[in-house]
Amino acid sequence: MTGGGFFAQWLDDVGRLSVLAKSGFLALVRPPYAVRIWVREMEQIGVRSLGVAGITAIFTGMVLALQTAYSLPGLGVKYYIGTVVSKSVVRELGPVLTALIVGGRIGAGMTAELGTMKVTEQIDAMRSMAADPVKKLVAPKLAATLIMLPALTILGNGLGVLGGLIIATFQLNLTPGFYINDVLGALTIDDICSGIGKSVCFAYFIAIIGCHNGLMARGGADGVGRATTNTVVMASIMVLVSDFFLTKIFYVLF
Repeated sequence: MTGGGFFAQWLDDVGRLSVLAKSGFLALVRPPYAVRIWVREMEQIGVRSLGVAGITAIFTGMVLALQTAYSLPGLGVKYYIGTVVSKSVVRELGPVLTALIVGGRIGAGMTAELGTMKVTEQIDAMRSMAADPVKKLVAPKLAATLIMLPALTILGNGLGVLGGLIIATFQLNLTPGFYINDVLGALTIDDICSGIGKSVCFAYFIAIIGCHNGLMARGGADGVGRATTNTVVMASIMVLVSDFFLTKIFYVLF
């Protein structure tokens, strides 16, 4: 593919993503609401991601505490471990790592499911029966991701701070009370709102990318596999790039 052809394809993909982002949002907010399907999707997306989200968060907190204490030993940093861990995890690492680890799994699952339906012509069959695939398929996944990814991020934030507590207590010989007081004194409502706000934006990007690639899959099982891989790559890049701009925005807002 030539450079011009690649750019035209990229513009076409961006346009289709933008259209799906708008139609998915409208399908999400307009009644009727398929609550049972939403709950089933929340179980698939959120509950089954608890393990990977929890392990990622607690070890991130532990590593962050260790690296901070041993990288700057002469500055008495260990007495501010609670501040460093809580600020870093709640404002930045918690939302980003949860979106990268859990979002890759969520987005790939959406693409695989919708891509399989696309190549087996189930989605065309839905359209022939006057059913809207965006309302029936995309909106429930979007709703479940918007609810469960922030919930997983909040859980991950708590476990990340707990990981810091474990290192502070058993490795750095600080008392749990000292660490907890440091955390409570450092964290603000702005920090918490910034982290949760980021996770909501990440959830929207991941769900739309996953659904878009699934609906656009073609070429049988190989095509579904390529679409799934593209989803993981695109979602990861989108999370990292948007994190920069969201950080700037939330520092202005909060």
